[in-house]
Amino acid sequence: MQKNYTPSSMSEKKDIQNREDLLQLVTRFYEKLLGDDSISYLFTEIAKIDLQHHLPVLVDFWDAILFQSDTYRKNAMQPHIDLHKQSALQKHHFETWLRYFKESVDELFEGEKAFQAKERATSIATVMQIKISQL
Repeated sequence: MQKNYTPSSMSEKKDIQNREDLLQLVTRFYEKLLGDDSISYLFTEIAKIDLQHHLPVLVDFWDAILFQSDTYRKNAMQPHIDLHKQSALQKHHFETWLRYFKESVDELFEGEKAFQAKERATSIATVMQIKISQL
């Protein structure tokens, strides 16, 4: 794929194009989440995620969502149900998660896939809240 670099396009952000872009996105996103005490404890103290292991799983998930790859075959809902049973996920957690995700996308990317990522994140957060509220 040839890229045309003109003075006006050099300042523009590119769209999400591949797994490397997704890794950059989820890394930025988790920097924000883990820097916020109102939500970071869910990841560090309750779920006790191993970020080195978790980030590639997230890349697989978003690769499947945005590029219809066959990289993610797990049930994304179950770990969140398990987490909710340990420490109730509240509306503000979803709002914070979504705000940081959209901010991370907007800081790094623009274009159709970036838009799709934010739309899908909104849908995912909404569905998770509904399912968790029914437990």
